[in-house]
Amino acid sequence: MPDARVVTHVMDADPDLVSSDLSESIRAACRTAVGDSLRSITYFTPTRFQQIYLRSDLESDADLAGFVEHETDGFRAARAYRGSELGNYEYTVRAFENGYMTRVTRNQHGVFVTTDSITERHSEEVASALSELLAEPISETA
Repeated sequence: MPDARVVTHVMDADPDLVSSDLSESIRAACRTAVGDSLRSITYFTPTRFQQIYLRSDLESDADLAGFVEHETDGFRAARAYRGSELGNYEYTVRAFENGYMTRVTRNQHGVFVTTDSITERHSEEVASALSELLAEPISETA
């Protein structure tokens, strides 16, 4: 019987992954869209991530690498849904017991935003703003 091993990639935190200009643009877009409900913002690529905002009343002990590794599924979803009768993949909203997560992926980079609460209109606004900011492809050096 073959050896069935699960191979997982460990995501690497990179405090210098995002330029200060892009980081500030992402923060401003999210604050404009969701206001004081904003909990956190994390920028990621298929292999690295950087948390660019964490609200001061929250602990920084979340398993961020685990979240990011799961959210990189958005890169595969964009390819898998291409040409679907529903249209191209745009974004994902996830509901949790204590808040919501909105994920947008474009051109091998993405952002997920966590909020206390979010309306459909606000999720569309934050996703649209992030899609515009992520429209430019990046080149990642490992």
